[in-house]
Amino acid sequence: MREAQKKQRLHRGEEPRKIEIQGDAVVGSGSMQGDKDYVGATPSWVIWQLLSRYTRENDLVVDPMCGSGTTLDVCRDLKRNGVGFDLNPQRPEIRLNDSRKLPLDKESVDFVFIDPPYSTHVDYSDDARCIGKLDSGGEDHGKAYYRAMEDVIREIHRVLRPGRYMGLYVSDSWRKKKGAGGESMKGSEFMPIGFELFSIMRKYMTPVDIISVVRHNKKLEYGNWRKAAEEGNFFLRGFNYCFIFRKV
Repeated sequence: MREAQKKQRLHRGEEPRKIEIQGDAVVGSGSMQGDKDYVGATPSWVIWQLLSRYTRENDLVVDPMCGSGTTLDVCRDLKRNGVGFDLNPQRPEIRLNDSRKLPLDKESVDFVFIDPPYSTHVDYSDDARCIGKLDSGGEDHGKAYYRAMEDVIREIHRVLRPGRYMGLYVSDSWRKKKGAGGESMKGSEFMPIGFELFSIMRKYMTPVDIISVVRHNKKLEYGNWRKAAEEGNFFLRGFNYCFIFRKV
């Protein structure tokens, strides 16, 4: 498969690609991809792999939750046309917009990449529309969160061209239970965000692959994390899902 892809690129006149990974970034282009200090930044090599496999030069690639702009930087280095949206734009080229209503024509996009909030762990924006303010667990068991994410997925399906692909990068979550005043309580709550979003995506598109992306998160080596895992009887999570879907 890789040899066939290489021959196709050479036939199109594209230069052979060399990949070198340092930490979470793809290097070799002489430019930074995204902001390493941005909380929740997507590893650029994940996006690099997806765009290398599922897009061609000059394809239109959209990131509805663009964050620090990693997708745009990878698009630039791979000669794709990247368009990014976010409720809290970190750069001038990222457009202010809610991912549930994209200002794009129907079936106009060649690939969509999205790395959504995994519940309320990170304060992404002061905007009340921010999906990161919706709990994927809690009293409503994540109903508001998953309803909002289905709106996003439905919109992705609308703008994506038939036969083209999307990638969604996400993680499950676990936390200790807390009282109304924030005090710790006995028990814990597991939120299978990946499986829930996968089931929603299957309503609209056809699954192509599920990738387990190992992050080697250094925080997992901290003694307090291991102690908490032993006391709470949960597994330390050092991976994310990368779901690949195709619009038929």
